[in-house]
Amino acid sequence: MQLAINIAVLAAIYALIACGYVLIYRVSRVLNLAHGELMMLSAYLLLTTASLFSKNPLIALTAAVFLSLCVGVLVYLFLMRRMTGEMVLAAVLTTVALGVLLRGLVVLIWSAQQQNPAQALGWANYSIPVFGAGRISAAGAALIAVTTLIYAGLFLFLRFSRYGIRMRAAGQNPLLAAQRGISLHVIYALAWGLSTFTGAMAGILISLDSGLDSTMVLIGLKAFPAALVGGLDSLVGALLGALIIAAAEVLMIYYVDALLSDVVPFLVLILMLIVRPWGLFGTREELDRV
Repeated sequence: MQLAINIAVLAAIYALIACGYVLIYRVSRVLNLAHGELMMLSAYLLLTTASLFSKNPLIALTAAVFLSLCVGVLVYLFLMRRMTGEMVLAAVLTTVALGVLLRGLVVLIWSAQQQNPAQALGWANYSIPVFGAGRISAAGAALIAVTTLIYAGLFLFLRFSRYGIRMRAAGQNPLLAAQRGISLHVIYALAWGLSTFTGAMAGILISLDSGLDSTMVLIGLKAFPAALVGGLDSLVGALLGALIIAAAEVLMIYYVDALLSDVVPFLVLILMLIVRPWGLFGTREELDRV
């Protein structure tokens, strides 16, 4: 039972991060390789808001999430917007440069030492018994609940809301969408904002569960194979890919060696690229346009 709980929590983490990769790619065809750094930045923003609103944890959390969403929109407006119309490779390399810059800024501003936002908020991460012998932390349970709510919200938003339908249209045919009066820059900024929001929720909950340091970037990097395994243009694929990667990683740690935890996601990715390069729910057409 404990093994299944560990897989569920890790899958929730990877799914929450992977949907950020999917949101930007399916709308603008850009691989955001700075997603892990943006997630880490959100967790450090929580550390700052926790010190400012130490007696109001809810306000601190809300402020950190709101600031993270604003950061995502600003990244598009002041950086990625200039890449519109350029080669996809130029946009991808820009996100790589952004990630390196963010890592440096985080170390300069907050240092590379281990931090504990939960302690700053005065929040205890209780262990909750589940089905007898199994146990899950409060932050782990929150991760599963938040991931479920965010995916449900995104499915409803993309299918039924005006801007969700516009996002889908822009992703399928940006030229036709622009001719129909859809502002692509508004849609792309919204996609970056939503992507950073989902990453922020993951980073904040991870930091509340296990603390915070600059190595959080590695978690964002390990979630990238989950998005690729599921298919970069599919939220359902991101869920399934996250579950596959998490199960393989936890089982490898439990039955073989914990040192392999950072390797397993990329081994699964290599196997998927050999068998089905476009992912479980991706399409050949989407892959050809990378």
